[in-house]
Amino acid sequence: MRTRVARLHGRRDLRVETLDCATPGPGEVLLAMAAGGICGSDLHYYQDGGFGPVRVREPIIAGHEASGFVEALGEGVTSLEIGQLVAINPSQPCGQCQYCRIAQPIHCLEMRFMGSAMRLPHENGMFRTRLVAPATQCLPVTEGVSAGEAACAEPLAVCLHAVAQAGDLTGKEVLVTGAGPIGLLVVAAARHAGAGEIVVTDLMDGALARAPTIGATRTINVATDPLALRPFEENKGSFDVAFECSAAASALRSAFATIKPRGTIVQVGVTGDIEIPLNALVGKELVWRGSQRFHQEFAKAVDLISTLRIDVRSIISHTFALEQAVEAFEQAGDRSTACKVQISLQQSSWDSTSPRRAGFTPKAQ
Repeated sequence: MRTRVARLHGRRDLRVETLDCATPGPGEVLLAMAAGGICGSDLHYYQDGGFGPVRVREPIIAGHEASGFVEALGEGVTSLEIGQLVAINPSQPCGQCQYCRIAQPIHCLEMRFMGSAMRLPHENGMFRTRLVAPATQCLPVTEGVSAGEAACAEPLAVCLHAVAQAGDLTGKEVLVTGAGPIGLLVVAAARHAGAGEIVVTDLMDGALARAPTIGATRTINVATDPLALRPFEENKGSFDVAFECSAAASALRSAFATIKPRGTIVQVGVTGDIEIPLNALVGKELVWRGSQRFHQEFAKAVDLISTLRIDVRSIISHTFALEQAVEAFEQAGDRSTACKVQISLQQSSWDSTSPRRAGFTPKAQ
């Protein structure tokens, strides 16, 4: 059995290739992949060959936010049905290390995360037409949810985890810096958590235009109106919580300047070394907390998308065929028009060995 894949060989060297695909073993399922979203880390791998100390050192199949249809069940799998659309959790902690044993699987010492170049050999990802995955990593979505929506479960889970780091948001005044896909989903998660005023900043009007559709009460283009945040600095600050999603030094300075004393800044965006407004951190007695990945939030994200309590459709800006993977990555790099760029992974034609020719039909979505 064969699968088409989008495999990155190095900086701006993304190739669509055909590789062998395994059959599902005990506890596993074979998925006919449906949709995959390009994440910021995928884009860094493509544009720069990595980010920070994490570098692409061997060919890697990209992609860690995706959905697929259950095509075949391995021995012992009873939790899923043929034809179900599932969201695939790319995070696979070991369950045995010192952090897993104290209920901190996000910090697992042996973490396997699909599409990650952190370890060598790299963990291949989900930009492919077929994938064998543990059944426990596959969560069904409600009928009527599209493949593209289901593929947004992973980034939404990241944002639900980030919002949880801030504690109770009921009625709180919130700043979100950066209106990319993660920033926008943080807005949606904060709104779902009961936040009051949510102000979103970015450098581009196109990105900011989506923010009100997902829960923002005000948007500010800090490129065209650099003084617009000044009123929020009065009396030592206006916001109870800030979510820094841009990884830009100027945005971080704005967060420190506009947050109230003893407020919380949740750092979601990642970058290299930047200067820290240490005097503001100390003088205001602020909490500056990092947030990465997710664990139990993945199941919550699938539920929120399935029930439309969080509607992710407005962030999906472009969809490309797998054979257009390079064009998809180039589009994702254009923030003036792109938000969440997805790749359709469904095969237009199937080879004679495919179970689909033997009667497999995806359930109506």
